[in-house]
Amino acid sequence: MLKIFFHILNTLIIFLYLFPGSFLGCIFYDDCKLQPQITDDFIISSNHFFSFIILSFLGLYSFQFRVNQVVFYLIFLATILEIFHLIIPNRSFELKDLFGNLIAVILSFIIFKILKVRRKNNEFF
Repeated sequence: MLKIFFHILNTLIIFLYLFPGSFLGCIFYDDCKLQPQITDDFIISSNHFFSFIILSFLGLYSFQFRVNQVVFYLIFLATILEIFHLIIPNRSFELKDLFGNLIAVILSFIIFKILKVRRKNNEFF
Protein backbone atom coordinates (compact mmCIF):
# COMPACT_ATOMS: atom_id res chain seq x y z
CA MET A 1 0.00 0.00 0.00
CA LEU A 2 2.87 2.39 0.79
CA LYS A 3 4.34 1.75 -2.65
CA ILE A 4 1.08 2.89 -4.26
CA PHE A 5 1.11 6.12 -2.19
CA PHE A 6 4.75 6.65 -3.10
CA HIS A 7 4.05 6.28 -6.82
CA ILE A 8 1.00 8.56 -6.64
CA LEU A 9 2.88 11.25 -4.70
CA ASN A 10 5.90 10.88 -6.98
CA THR A 11 3.71 11.41 -10.06
CA LEU A 12 1.95 14.37 -8.43
CA ILE A 13 5.24 16.05 -7.51
CA ILE A 14 6.62 15.56 -11.01
CA PHE A 15 3.44 17.08 -12.47
CA LEU A 16 3.55 20.07 -10.10
CA TYR A 17 7.24 20.70 -10.81
CA LEU A 18 6.84 20.51 -14.59
CA PHE A 19 3.64 22.56 -14.80
CA PRO A 20 4.40 25.94 -16.44
CA GLY A 21 3.51 28.21 -13.54
CA SER A 22 1.76 27.28 -10.34
CA PHE A 23 -0.97 24.66 -10.75
CA LEU A 24 -1.96 25.10 -7.10
CA GLY A 25 -2.00 28.88 -7.55
CA CYS A 26 -4.40 28.42 -10.48
CA ILE A 27 -6.72 26.34 -8.30
CA PHE A 28 -6.58 28.21 -4.98
CA TYR A 29 -5.96 31.81 -6.06
CA ASP A 30 -7.13 31.82 -9.68
CA ASP A 31 -3.62 33.09 -10.45
CA CYS A 32 -1.14 30.70 -12.06
CA LYS A 33 1.77 32.97 -11.15
CA LEU A 34 1.10 32.88 -7.40
CA GLN A 35 2.59 29.95 -5.48
CA PRO A 36 0.88 28.90 -2.22
CA GLN A 37 3.35 29.01 0.66
CA ILE A 38 3.11 26.44 3.48
CA THR A 39 5.47 28.33 5.80
CA ASP A 40 7.94 31.14 5.38
CA ASP A 41 11.23 30.24 3.73
CA PHE A 42 14.37 30.48 5.79
CA ILE A 43 17.55 29.44 3.99
CA ILE A 44 15.78 26.76 1.98
CA SER A 45 12.36 26.56 0.36
CA SER A 46 9.89 25.15 2.87
CA ASN A 47 7.46 24.00 0.16
CA HIS A 48 10.19 21.97 -1.53
CA PHE A 49 11.49 20.65 1.78
CA PHE A 50 8.07 19.42 2.94
CA SER A 51 7.28 17.87 -0.44
CA PHE A 52 10.52 15.95 -0.62
CA ILE A 53 10.64 14.88 3.02
CA ILE A 54 7.24 13.20 2.65
CA LEU A 55 8.19 11.65 -0.70
CA SER A 56 11.54 10.48 0.73
CA PHE A 57 10.05 8.80 3.80
CA LEU A 58 7.43 7.08 1.68
CA GLY A 59 10.10 5.88 -0.74
CA LEU A 60 12.47 4.69 1.96
CA TYR A 61 9.80 2.77 3.86
CA SER A 62 8.22 1.40 0.69
CA PHE A 63 11.50 0.07 -0.68
CA GLN A 64 13.45 -0.71 2.52
CA PHE A 65 15.63 -3.28 0.80
CA ARG A 66 16.67 -0.85 -1.96
CA VAL A 67 17.59 2.16 0.17
CA ASN A 68 20.64 3.16 -1.88
CA GLN A 69 18.65 3.03 -5.12
CA VAL A 70 15.82 5.07 -3.60
CA VAL A 71 18.20 7.73 -2.27
CA PHE A 72 19.98 7.93 -5.64
CA TYR A 73 16.62 8.23 -7.43
CA LEU A 74 15.37 10.95 -5.05
CA ILE A 75 18.57 12.99 -5.34
CA PHE A 76 18.46 12.65 -9.13
CA LEU A 77 14.76 13.59 -9.20
CA ALA A 78 15.27 16.56 -6.86
CA THR A 79 18.09 17.88 -9.00
CA ILE A 80 16.68 17.26 -12.47
CA LEU A 81 13.27 18.72 -11.66
CA GLU A 82 14.86 21.93 -10.43
CA ILE A 83 17.14 22.09 -13.50
CA PHE A 84 14.06 21.76 -15.74
CA HIS A 85 12.88 25.06 -14.25
CA LEU A 86 15.52 26.71 -16.42
CA ILE A 87 13.50 25.85 -19.55
CA ILE A 88 9.89 25.62 -18.34
CA PRO A 89 7.90 28.83 -18.96
CA ASN A 90 6.88 30.79 -15.84
CA ARG A 91 9.28 28.78 -13.66
CA SER A 92 12.76 29.67 -12.46
CA PHE A 93 15.72 27.75 -11.11
CA GLU A 94 16.45 28.67 -7.50
CA LEU A 95 19.22 27.28 -5.35
CA LYS A 96 17.09 27.51 -2.20
CA ASP A 97 14.53 25.22 -3.88
CA LEU A 98 17.24 22.74 -4.85
CA PHE A 99 18.71 22.83 -1.34
CA GLY A 100 15.24 22.31 0.15
CA ASN A 101 14.82 19.20 -2.01
CA LEU A 102 18.26 17.78 -1.25
CA ILE A 103 18.26 18.51 2.47
CA ALA A 104 14.89 16.78 2.78
CA VAL A 105 16.22 13.65 1.05
CA ILE A 106 19.40 13.57 3.14
CA LEU A 107 17.58 14.25 6.42
CA SER A 108 15.00 11.55 5.63
CA PHE A 109 17.80 9.08 4.92
CA ILE A 110 19.58 9.90 8.20
CA ILE A 111 16.38 9.61 10.26
CA PHE A 112 15.44 6.39 8.46
CA LYS A 113 18.86 4.86 9.27
CA ILE A 114 18.70 5.96 12.93
CA LEU A 115 15.21 4.50 13.36
CA LYS A 116 16.27 1.28 11.64
CA VAL A 117 19.24 0.85 14.00
CA ARG A 118 17.13 1.65 17.06
CA ARG A 119 14.45 -0.80 15.97
CA LYS A 120 17.09 -3.48 15.40
CA ASN A 121 18.43 -2.90 18.94
CA ASN A 122 14.91 -2.70 20.42
CA GLU A 123 15.50 0.89 21.49
CA PHE A 124 12.58 2.26 19.53
CA PHE A 125 11.29 5.09 21.69
